[in-house]
Amino acid sequence: MSKTLFITGASSGIGAATARTAVESGWNVGLFARSEDKLGALVEELGDQALALPGDATSLNEQRAAIGTLVERYGKLDAAFANAGMGLSAAGTEKGDPDEWETLVKLNVLGLLWTVKAAMPQLKANTGHMLLTGSAAGRTHIKGSVYGASKWFVHGYGGNLAQEMREWGGRCTVIAPGMVDTPFFDEAKPDKLKPEDIARAAVYALEQPAHACVQEMFVMPTG
Repeated sequence: MSKTLFITGASSGIGAATARTAVESGWNVGLFARSEDKLGALVEELGDQALALPGDATSLNEQRAAIGTLVERYGKLDAAFANAGMGLSAAGTEKGDPDEWETLVKLNVLGLLWTVKAAMPQLKANTGHMLLTGSAAGRTHIKGSVYGASKWFVHGYGGNLAQEMREWGGRCTVIAPGMVDTPFFDEAKPDKLKPEDIARAAVYALEQPAHACVQEMFVMPTG
């Protein structure tokens, strides 16, 4: 039986690229994001191995419902990728927008926690794997960066979660990209990483033998 992967932030960028790479490797994928039109187009491209699951990552109930629908379709859940996230338009603390910070924390921190919480029963039942999108910004100090601090949380929590999941044979991987040329940025970054680079890293981690865990992976542009 094919394995099944749940992906948040799946409508574009790293999430969509991971869906394509996973399907090429024989996985079924559940595509979770708010953009129903983009999800529909991606399912049309990927075929029967993909299922559109429109929803808001900041809602635990919507993520639980989506995973339930995915398991009904494919029979089980083997892995989940908490990939949904956002940056900030105003950098730093003094010039930062508190309302924007609140939105960021709801998605980058709570949304990620909701993915783990919603997926955990199924992952535990299938000795599954949790992927989290961290960042190179989550391992260095950037002047006043609230976004970077949210990614420090991901790296710290990911290490803690790996210890928890190890008790029942599960695995947790933090994928930490450097700058990636995605819609995350207002301007194109043609000399930086591509979403497909991160997708290959994610699937590499997923397809390691059961006795091996890639706990943290950095993918950096050479330029």
